[in-house]
Amino acid sequence: MTDKDQAFLKRLRTTFQVEANEHIVAISAGLVELEETDSDRRRTELIEGIFRETHSMKGAARSVNLPLIESLCESIESVFAAVKRREMSADPSLLNRLHRAMNLLGALVAGAHTQSPLPEKAQARELIGALKDVLANRPRAQPEIQEAGITASDPDGASPSGPVISSMASESVRVSKTRIEALLLQVEAFLSVKQILAHQTAALRDIGSALKAERSPLSHAFSAIEKTAAQDRRTIDAMVDSLMDNIKAISMLPFSSLLDIVPKLVRDLCHDRGKMAVFTAKGGNIEIDRRILDEMREPLIHLIRNCVDHGIEPPAERIARNKPESGRISIEVGQLEGNSVQLIVSDDGGGINAHSVTEAALKVGILSRQEATEMNENSLRQLIFRSGVSTSPMLTDISGRGLGLAIVRERVEKLGGAIHCDVSSAGGTVLRIRLPLTLSALRCVLVRVDTHRFLIPTTGLESTVRVRRTEVKTVENRETISINDGIVPLVRLGEVLELPPKAKAATSGFVTAAVLGADGQRIAFAVDEIIGELEVLIKGLGSQLVRVRNVAAATVLGTGEVVAILSVADLMKSAVRVSSPPRTAYTVEAPEDKSAILVVEDSITSRTLLKNILQISGYDVQTAVDGADGLAALRSGDFDLVVSDVDMPRMNGFELTARIRADKRLSALPVVLVTALESREDRERGMDAGANAYIVKSSFDRGNLLEAVRRLVG
Repeated sequence: MTDKDQAFLKRLRTTFQVEANEHIVAISAGLVELEETDSDRRRTELIEGIFRETHSMKGAARSVNLPLIESLCESIESVFAAVKRREMSADPSLLNRLHRAMNLLGALVAGAHTQSPLPEKAQARELIGALKDVLANRPRAQPEIQEAGITASDPDGASPSGPVISSMASESVRVSKTRIEALLLQVEAFLSVKQILAHQTAALRDIGSALKAERSPLSHAFSAIEKTAAQDRRTIDAMVDSLMDNIKAISMLPFSSLLDIVPKLVRDLCHDRGKMAVFTAKGGNIEIDRRILDEMREPLIHLIRNCVDHGIEPPAERIARNKPESGRISIEVGQLEGNSVQLIVSDDGGGINAHSVTEAALKVGILSRQEATEMNENSLRQLIFRSGVSTSPMLTDISGRGLGLAIVRERVEKLGGAIHCDVSSAGGTVLRIRLPLTLSALRCVLVRVDTHRFLIPTTGLESTVRVRRTEVKTVENRETISINDGIVPLVRLGEVLELPPKAKAATSGFVTAAVLGADGQRIAFAVDEIIGELEVLIKGLGSQLVRVRNVAAATVLGTGEVVAILSVADLMKSAVRVSSPPRTAYTVEAPEDKSAILVVEDSITSRTLLKNILQISGYDVQTAVDGADGLAALRSGDFDLVVSDVDMPRMNGFELTARIRADKRLSALPVVLVTALESREDRERGMDAGANAYIVKSSFDRGNLLEAVRRLVG
């Protein structure tokens, strides 16, 4: 194959990846609904739709020379052909295999460009063989399943529930995401042109007024020029606005394009963890900047995992609490004022225990006991977004580190949004996320502090106020103002930004402030002037200034002045520090002696590795060759923590953990299990035995182990 042919094939496979991912999402959604629906007619529609999607993907894979993907699609297609002919039944066992096939297809498509061996390739070949075996046996389908024509509505004319699998409209064309983003940035640059023209028109108007005041003979001619310039400005403004609206429409995608991945995610997580949950979504038709959707994909996946891992209880526990055995997880998207949207992720699980959050925050030194007693329950719940705070009873390879929600919050705030935790009416958890509709063009309020001007994004701005100075009250050494019968702290924006004190000048009898809101709190920031609202083009700060406290980005106004765009989230945090009264400092005391750790591992290689990792990190380490040896060492010595394998002779790790918990002297001793056993049943068995952390060797790295140890013993 020539270099030219290889380049063409590479471009073709890039196009295939986009198309294939659409097929995978559609098939996965169909499989999820197939498990849930009781309607024979709808099941028949779904089976037909999945069959067609798989057939199309098989042909696309053949055209770009990807034989393994083609073979896997062909096996799935053959299965559904047999199901269509009622030669076999789509039972739970078969559907589980097909869900696994979708996961493998996703991995194979993602690695379509690489020539290196993927572990998924061997798994895919095994699955192809398993599906062929299923076809050879062909358990007969139930006779009540009937053939039905594929229609877009049910007999009553209503649209079928759940996802409808269909091909792309013929009017659609594929355009590279990179090209769309480049075009969007070019068009958004016209915002600067609008501002420049507005500034120049205002300057002409001021000159014309001066000429009229001086009764200059030029005033009449200049007035005509001024009117022409104003008319030209209005024409260009209209053209730019129209162009902006059209290009934004191209760059916008419905939220459903992000939510389509969630039903399968919920299904797979519940299946892996022995739980049951129903997922619902509303507002998927609301459109938002595709770049924001891309940035929110990973945070949304983490939030859904949180709902299943930490929110939804196991069926038996839910029944004991007089709840339906199947939990509910929902996402609702709604449009807000000020060109922003709200994403609400909720579940009806066990909710967030404010006491547990407080204890976790105290343990990592985020707040003191005195501070905890002064905070209300709502404020304590917001601590879940702080790094290191976790209420998980066990640290595993996917949860318990207290980092996930902190990363979610960081990603949301980076987009200019905010996230807040609340309690649902059903007792579960509600996370409210506010996001801007678009990423580059941003509506802001321009304010002045002394001679400095700043922009505050309207997404975090609740209101602007002007109150008499006599209405500023001092409560617990903090200045406050009353807004809508609520007391709001008042801080000076100049002090928060650490600007040099301005020279004393005559003060007016009023205070002007911008009221910002985040995490359920409101703070009023006093400024000298609120100039007005405008739409600006966001400019990054460059690689030299990746992170500047209180500043999110910058822009260039029509005057040519560079103005900082402030970060609402950072301002709220900085304001708390500025307005907080002095308090007694507190510290987390470090232990005087090294923590003693017992490593229980029958493999000499693994035992040596674990011992070296822990010794290098400053721990005093002893070893034991199996559970029985480890229990004897524990009874004759003093240890602060046990790190143990599970699969060992004489006494395995589960038994050792249970014996530790049953011993009065050792019952509180932390236990970390490091094992190759990674199934849900094994994790649950470790938790039932009383382990504090469960680390799977397949995803093991020294950071995971040390993080668990430091969390448990310091």
